[in-house]
Amino acid sequence: MTGLTLDTGALIAIEAGSPRMALLVEQAIAAGAELAIPAGVVAQAWRGGARQVRLAKLLQLQVTSIVALDAKLALRVGARCASTGSTDVVDVSVAICASDRGHPVITSDPADIAAIDPALTIVRPT
Repeated sequence: MTGLTLDTGALIAIEAGSPRMALLVEQAIAAGAELAIPAGVVAQAWRGGARQVRLAKLLQLQVTSIVALDAKLALRVGARCASTGSTDVVDVSVAICASDRGHPVITSDPADIAAIDPALTIVRPT
């Protein structure tokens, strides 16, 4: 496993205690594989507090990378939104993050991600 890119649905599944997500994270840790999470995904999912202990732990793992939306990536995301007709910059950032890294995407909205980049491998979090 080279790594996985997680969308907001994956983070929500972690919060909810999904056994499938726990297994995927465990496998990534064992393989030393990157768990890439675009910063916008973190912003969508994070609310803080005791109920997000699982998510907080995931964000602190050595294999977890929070991918910043810098100026260069923002321009790419905007251009991809224009070319695909998508209005969801977070979904587009997830697709670009995964494509750049050769990762499958863990998403609860496979149709949204596939519409942005049909070549991506999609994995459901539950």
